[in-house]
Amino acid sequence: MLTKLRIKLRQLYFKDTQFANLMTKRIFNVLLVANPYDAFMLEDDGRIDEKIFNEYMNLSLRYPPRFTQVSTAEETWEQLRNTMFDLVICMPGSDNSDTFDIARDIKKEYPHLPLVVLTPFSHGIKERMEHEDLSIFEYVFCWLGNTDLLVSIIKLIEDKMNLEHDIKEVGVQMIMLVEDSIRFYSSVLPNLYKFVLRQSQEFATEALNEHQRTLRMRGRPKIVLARSYEEATELYNKYQNNVLGIISDARFPHDGVNDPQAGVTLLREVRKRDPFIPLILQSAEESNRCYAPELDAVFIDKNSKKMNIDLREAVSDNFGFGDFIFRDPHTMKEVARIHNLKELQNVIFAIPAESFLYHISRNHISRWLYSRAIFPVAEFLKQITWESLQDIDAHRQIIFEAIVKYRKMKNQGVVAVFQRDRFDRYSNFARIGDGSLGGKGRGLAFIDNMVKRHTEFDEFDNASVMIPKTVVLCTDIFDEFMDSNQLYQIALSDAADDVILRAFLRAKLPDRLVEDFFAFFDAVKAPIAIRSSSLLEDSHYQPFAGIYSTYMIPYLDDKYEMLRMLGDAIKGVYASVYYKDSKAYMQATSNVIDQEKMAVILQEVVGTQYGDRYYPAISGVARSINYYPINDELAEEGTVSLALGLGKYIVDGGLTLRVCPYHPTQVLQTSEMEIALRETQTRFYALDLKNLGQNFSLDDGFNLLKLHVKDAEADGALNFIASTYDPYDMVIRDGIYPGGRKLITFANILQHDVFPLARILQLAQKYGQGEMRRPVEIEFAVNFDARTKSGIFYLLQIRPMVDVKAGLDEDLSVIPDERLLLKSENSLGHGVMDDIQDVIYVKTEGYSASNNQLISYDIEKLNRRFLDEGKHYILVGPGRWGSSDTWLGIPVKWPNISAARIIVEAGLTNYRVDPSQGTHFFQNLTSFGVGYFTINAYMNDGIYNQALLDSMPAVEETKYLRWVRFEKPLSVKMDGKKKLGVVELPED
Repeated sequence: MLTKLRIKLRQLYFKDTQFANLMTKRIFNVLLVANPYDAFMLEDDGRIDEKIFNEYMNLSLRYPPRFTQVSTAEETWEQLRNTMFDLVICMPGSDNSDTFDIARDIKKEYPHLPLVVLTPFSHGIKERMEHEDLSIFEYVFCWLGNTDLLVSIIKLIEDKMNLEHDIKEVGVQMIMLVEDSIRFYSSVLPNLYKFVLRQSQEFATEALNEHQRTLRMRGRPKIVLARSYEEATELYNKYQNNVLGIISDARFPHDGVNDPQAGVTLLREVRKRDPFIPLILQSAEESNRCYAPELDAVFIDKNSKKMNIDLREAVSDNFGFGDFIFRDPHTMKEVARIHNLKELQNVIFAIPAESFLYHISRNHISRWLYSRAIFPVAEFLKQITWESLQDIDAHRQIIFEAIVKYRKMKNQGVVAVFQRDRFDRYSNFARIGDGSLGGKGRGLAFIDNMVKRHTEFDEFDNASVMIPKTVVLCTDIFDEFMDSNQLYQIALSDAADDVILRAFLRAKLPDRLVEDFFAFFDAVKAPIAIRSSSLLEDSHYQPFAGIYSTYMIPYLDDKYEMLRMLGDAIKGVYASVYYKDSKAYMQATSNVIDQEKMAVILQEVVGTQYGDRYYPAISGVARSINYYPINDELAEEGTVSLALGLGKYIVDGGLTLRVCPYHPTQVLQTSEMEIALRETQTRFYALDLKNLGQNFSLDDGFNLLKLHVKDAEADGALNFIASTYDPYDMVIRDGIYPGGRKLITFANILQHDVFPLARILQLAQKYGQGEMRRPVEIEFAVNFDARTKSGIFYLLQIRPMVDVKAGLDEDLSVIPDERLLLKSENSLGHGVMDDIQDVIYVKTEGYSASNNQLISYDIEKLNRRFLDEGKHYILVGPGRWGSSDTWLGIPVKWPNISAARIIVEAGLTNYRVDPSQGTHFFQNLTSFGVGYFTINAYMNDGIYNQALLDSMPAVEETKYLRWVRFEKPLSVKMDGKKKLGVVELPED
């Protein structure tokens, strides 16, 4: 018998795998039907072209897929007429209703062209898809912001196209995933492919040179997706001799019905036919765990926070990937661990007989060789069953000889891939790693690209627009850090935040990063901000802003000390993914924490050094839509919040200067001296350059100083951004003058255009919103040199404005008047409120402005009761609310009316005052989303149905006020773009 086997073995050389004949059907051209922003997210996040280019180079193919993006039917047909496409990916955004129509037309014209839907499962899109015929699509995928999904889609379709040929040609193996949940397979497939591709890169080290290595990778196992019992059975029947393993859900369609036991039935049938094939049963129903022992399968709980990690480990341990581990069959303890073919050859005679017999009788060695694309040896050894040979020493000998023969034939030897330091000290934007850039990183790449494409940003004589020097540590560094330090257990536990932080700080970052960091320090020579950039953060369907930490570290000449601070800060950002608040937020937004991956942005801090502190002249946040437009402002002209110092002041809700970039000279806060003194910035944040982070803490602002404006005056940092209050003449003068309080008004920049801030903001809002196709929020900072009157405008971040209350698509002007309690055609605010039942209003009969002070006392008492109960009300009264002149209105302060959610100025025939639009507490209106209505019903300007209120019984009544309560909640609807607000009466 052994002699026959040796004769067979000699023929192995002639059977060497022709890897060049594998994966011959390829996707070269991909048509992407999507709006420009979604397309950019796909292409430039993680540089999808670059990613696929690298993989294709590894596979020694010369033409990676090209992505052509279209957003209209006309563009689609023009491209299809001119180019041969191999795949169409449709991204139906909530704003783009004709994507499915385009897809249907393509299918009619090109029936063999594969179509795929890729969509964020936001509420609007989900509803639309329920009514769409999806049968024309090969697959529907759920876009969660992970660019690996795009590689997976292309690989999945290529695997399907090449499956039959490659299995027949050399016996390529197949992994079958049986799963019908779109969201679930969209999450699992990228992880599975990443794992398989990474394994294939590792096993390619068996080859001698680069050329052989790249060819070998074509032999990796194929992954196929079955979405029903029938589809899975057909695939298994056809390819049962080449199935590496099966991963199956428990519940999926069987005979057209959703069968909770379909997976168990399928795996039972497979196990009957093949006693050794690895099986994984996954289910969201814990009760299905009991079937795993019967099926000899691994059970994976889909509800587990680390489901993807469990699955990866199960595949690695059972499908022949990774190291080969010889085990004692009684205790299952590890006897020996094999990394490569050479090691197997060296230890084959030393493995205890019982362990050796356990593995060869279950085909484990041939499966391991198959998974590593060593087909000739795998194929040969698969035929040599224990039953056929029944001689342990002969078995050892034949395996040994097969390996030696194969290694000689391949002329084994490894050429290591030399990875150069990727950071170019002269570039503005670089990345370390191959994973995703995360949300903020994508946004930065997007604005960097946007500034380059639009030449108007270059038109300023004394200003340049750019992003700060930036390096992104991609998400794969995060994965490596978490895996190599085994942090998942503590991270996913219920441990306190500081316990998690300490565990992360003790962990070790990859050593190879040290040289990269040193190069970055040399290039920047400035403090560095370490910012989170997670996959889900700034995802444009879910607001994740501000959930994770951002640290800053000073620049030091001692680069090792700086390295220590940087390492701590990166670990601190990584740890913040697993803090209690983050976990709670994940749950609230129905995201799985295991899908969250963190990239980290290392970015030069914008600012100037003043002694031991460091801060910029201007920080700001611009929003491209403004729901509180006043005077001549329009909602679509946007609004900007400006502050002196670091931007944390704005994020923390500090007193900023609110300005519309199209009306920079009309600033409400500086329009009256009283408001300017009360409502302009008094404090600011600066980085403490002396704090070296020895007491690194959960508070990411531990090394920031909260200073008084007069400290900036002492630094000489207020030139052109401050005004001076002259207490003798009681006036405010633009500019810095001796004596007198300094007010942060940015007057010389806004009123006198010393720096073209307003124009740059107009451009940033226009192009940002135009290309994202939705309102945006932009963070920025300005370094201004007062000597040269020039500066650099730095774009720090762009993200879609996610306004939960903004889902208003109703035309309020068509609601019949008799259905309304209030209507204002000059309202501020936006959104819908449906939890208010109470109205407090000032009685108009016998009203006299002389009683306004007394009325304010009454309101204050009632307001306190609402605050105690945690309820809200609508407040209606004549004149200007909050006016300090009691003849012009009721002189309430904000705390006196803080439980009101709608405030109404209702003019009277005998008491006419120009509307104030809430100027006296404008900051609070905008901060709390309070609606402000101006109504003059006596001149047909709006509706105020006071007669109805008068006819209702009062909950309480004073000399001047009535408080009434409706049995059901009123419906408040405000359209901030049209300045139209209504309060609708409850349905009877």
